[in-house]
Amino acid sequence: MECLLDHIVLNMTDEKKMIDFYLKVLMFAPERLQEYRTGKVPFPSLRLNSNTIIDLFPQEMWENSAGAGQGGENLNHFCLALTKGSWQNLCQRLKDGKVTIEEGPVPRWGAHGVGTSIYFRDPEGNLIEARYYEG
Repeated sequence: MECLLDHIVLNMTDEKKMIDFYLKVLMFAPERLQEYRTGKVPFPSLRLNSNTIIDLFPQEMWENSAGAGQGGENLNHFCLALTKGSWQNLCQRLKDGKVTIEEGPVPRWGAHGVGTSIYFRDPEGNLIEARYYEG
């Protein structure tokens, strides 16, 4: 059975910081952003690739159902696989944006074997792993 990651949902409290981070630092394409800003849809999404999106839930969508604390209460981290060049460009954008790399570069096991990873957080504290595979 082949399975693709369709989407993940991140809770947000500061939508400007979250949207800017995912658009400008990670450079994901916006989906339904204008519709969200005009009130036509309840949340925006960001496209990672043709198969996967991240939905950003504003606080009014989750505040009555989520546990204490920011972000997704059960999310440990999610991982983005990039080409080596894109990974290096991301590292530079993180540095330019003064985003702390908490760990790495380190070798880590993933869907395609061992890759080189870094770990950093988005503005709501969600841990993100970004990696590349050699070859």
